[in-house]
Amino acid sequence: QVQLVESGGGLVQAGASLRLSCVASGRTYAMGWFRQAPGKEREFVATISRNGGRIYYADSVKGRFTISRDNAKNTVYLQMNSLKPEDTAVYYCAAAQIGGATMGPGEYAYWGQGTQVTVSS
Repeated sequence: QVQLVESGGGLVQAGASLRLSCVASGRTYAMGWFRQAPGKEREFVATISRNGGRIYYADSVKGRFTISRDNAKNTVYLQMNSLKPEDTAVYYCAAAQIGGATMGPGEYAYWGQGTQVTVSS
């Protein structure tokens, strides 16, 4: 069982930056970030493989968000720049049980509680 704890969310103005962190209680494999806005389905944001060699982003965040990880600290990060009001959502960290980066939520066995990101216009 892996526990995931996200932090770093908050209320910012459009154009600002935030960095989300997700600390895992143990060794993890592929990691991902997902988000869910009010009234919408949970959607994929970014994923990174165990060794960091494979990274994928949703088209909506490509060029603005950067996922990274520090395996020594069991931590994955999501650097979010040039934030837009449409980025407003609860952001969830997830851990898969496979090493390769994956965009499918069904591949993720463990989920954090989420951290709120609100971007005002």
